[in-house]
Amino acid sequence: MKNSVTYPMSASWRGLKISVSERSRLISIARGETPADLVLANARIVNVFSGEIETGNVAIGGGRIAGIGDYREAQEVLDLGSRYLAPGFIDGHTHLESSMLDVPQYARAVVPHGTTGVVTDLHEIANVAGLTGMRYVMDLARRLPLDVFLMAPSCVPATHLETSGARLGARELQQVLRWRSCLGLGEMMNFPGVLGGDPVVLEKIDQAQRMVVDGHAPGLGGRDLNAYVAAGIDSDHESVALAEAEEKLRRGMYVMVREGSSEKNLDALLPLVTDRTYRRCLFVVDDRTCVDLLLDGDIDAVVRKTISRGLDPIRAIQLATINPAGRFKMSGLGAIAPGYWANLIVFDNIISLRVDEVFYRGKMVARGGQGLFPVRKAGVSGLTDTVKVKPFPVESLQLRPSMEMMPVIEIVPGQIITRKRMEKVRLENGVVVADAERDILKLAVVERHSATGNIGIGLVTGFGLKNGALASSIAHDSHNIVAVGCNDRDIYAAVKEIERLHGGLVVAAGGKVLTSLPLPVAGLLSPEPLEDVAGKLDQLEKAAAGLGVKVRSPFSVLSFVALPVIPELRLTDLGLVDVMQFSLINY
Repeated sequence: MKNSVTYPMSASWRGLKISVSERSRLISIARGETPADLVLANARIVNVFSGEIETGNVAIGGGRIAGIGDYREAQEVLDLGSRYLAPGFIDGHTHLESSMLDVPQYARAVVPHGTTGVVTDLHEIANVAGLTGMRYVMDLARRLPLDVFLMAPSCVPATHLETSGARLGARELQQVLRWRSCLGLGEMMNFPGVLGGDPVVLEKIDQAQRMVVDGHAPGLGGRDLNAYVAAGIDSDHESVALAEAEEKLRRGMYVMVREGSSEKNLDALLPLVTDRTYRRCLFVVDDRTCVDLLLDGDIDAVVRKTISRGLDPIRAIQLATINPAGRFKMSGLGAIAPGYWANLIVFDNIISLRVDEVFYRGKMVARGGQGLFPVRKAGVSGLTDTVKVKPFPVESLQLRPSMEMMPVIEIVPGQIITRKRMEKVRLENGVVVADAERDILKLAVVERHSATGNIGIGLVTGFGLKNGALASSIAHDSHNIVAVGCNDRDIYAAVKEIERLHGGLVVAAGGKVLTSLPLPVAGLLSPEPLEDVAGKLDQLEKAAAGLGVKVRSPFSVLSFVALPVIPELRLTDLGLVDVMQFSLINY
């Protein structure tokens, strides 16, 4: 089939209305009176409404599906040879910034895997660069064959327990909620504010009335969950246990079954998906690295995994198509039916589900794992000078004991929750030092937005590092510099290299940088090609493994130890945070 790049653009959903003349032509094509633009013939069509496989032809005109049946007249006919035809996948909750890819390269990564729509709140780049960062992403998205739907970031900053680079108040939020691509209010991470009736928090929810409001409620249950839902929040992607997800579903929430690079909840939550409950469930990735996108895929990888775990393939496809479309009120998306947008995927085998071709608004935009659309390097002026660190000596990384037993952040494998442990610490010359033999390492968070000089110092276990240090300017949600290491000299070297690079990931040992990945766009993204970024990240992870790191995706895990809205214990530039008490720990 001849490829064209003149597809209608995305990211302005409210403006994508069908005109009277377009509607009239679609009706004429549907009745067989006018030839279609394209007919996809001899297809096995996945019907997400009835849960069955139909056989037939699909007629497309003006980027929309005109009809299903015995259509033959068209400007172009593509015989699918009895291959499967399904709706394009929709990721109901993701932070595209976690891919570390600039927007065009992100599209290159996900579109060939069948993702034709994503829902993102952009609170990562918003915490660094506010509305400027958000506009940067959305402007680029308009030029790509990918529907990027926005949820207005509800928590910038996420809490008062850290220093961010920007602040979105009620006035800015009201502005974002009016953007054409905006579907509602993004994940309300400040659940203590909701439960306490904080008027600022409630005003944000009130502004999104008659729109969708996403939740973020790790571990909430009982009366606290009732209160959170009563506030007007009706989804959650933070469940890590089946009983937790079941309770949330019973209280009226949509349950987002998450399977990302470091957040692995699928196996625990899949039993929730039954004939009675599946309509309130959908798949999301939340955070997925460029390496995983390149080697494993996006939502398609989640669908494949659920099928391998025994879920009916059509049911799995429903949770990645019509269910997110229904939850977010995306009229005309998520199904193959008359009047729906022709965002479609083609594949040979419904069990292995490897996407062969991808169509966006009736145009083929990917084939054989490769995008067929132009990708230009974006101009990033204004977002490449966001790392501002106040000069400090290596002695600023020292941690002095306040007690014999000190709090330690414990990493939980495959999850982003942490546990609080009290451990006897190792001392040298009166200061706390890492104890690699017991896997108790030094942790530092260095403020990088306003050169305040804030440095939080703590201890962490679970990385397995035996030598050297890792550092990153990706540290959810405020994205200060976070580093873990066996000694202060290597931590210092890694932090200084991130400052020099204007953002990135670093592995250091022996006081020297071993390898790095520059992320100059807001300290979060690289404008380089997908393959180059993934290759450098793979190199970093191998270097980390060579230093003893045992966890998978160590930089993803590191990025979450500074997130003070997920239980139990975190470290920010202001100090150690007891998330359950929502307060700093003085020690």
